[in-house]
Amino acid sequence: MIAGVMWAQEPVTDNRPQRTPEEEALTQTRRLVRELQIKDSIRIDTIYKMHLKYARFRQKGLTRAENMERMQAIYAELRHLLTPQEFERFMNHPAEQPRRPHGANVLKQAKPAPPRESQPEAQP
Repeated sequence: MIAGVMWAQEPVTDNRPQRTPEEEALTQTRRLVRELQIKDSIRIDTIYKMHLKYARFRQKGLTRAENMERMQAIYAELRHLLTPQEFERFMNHPAEQPRRPHGANVLKQAKPAPPRESQPEAQP
């Protein structure tokens, strides 16, 4: 029983290998370039440097508020680096939309039960 209690208190570790900021920036840049079909190498290099800057910042172990500020800063920079059409496609791409729990759409799609008709109470 004691072993079970001790095992339950061990911290959960993430088995995924941690990516370096350079690997993370490269992955994000490749995905963005592929999704938006960007061909200009100067713009691609600028986008990579922006992703690298924020990937290094992310490595510092941010709080939730700091991470939200980081995301807002990324979007603000992308607004200047991308054309208006590219930025619109980026913002409307399914991968960039907020993720929802699997059951969230089920609740919205469920139809409410039809109202019950009230039956007149029987008089004794």
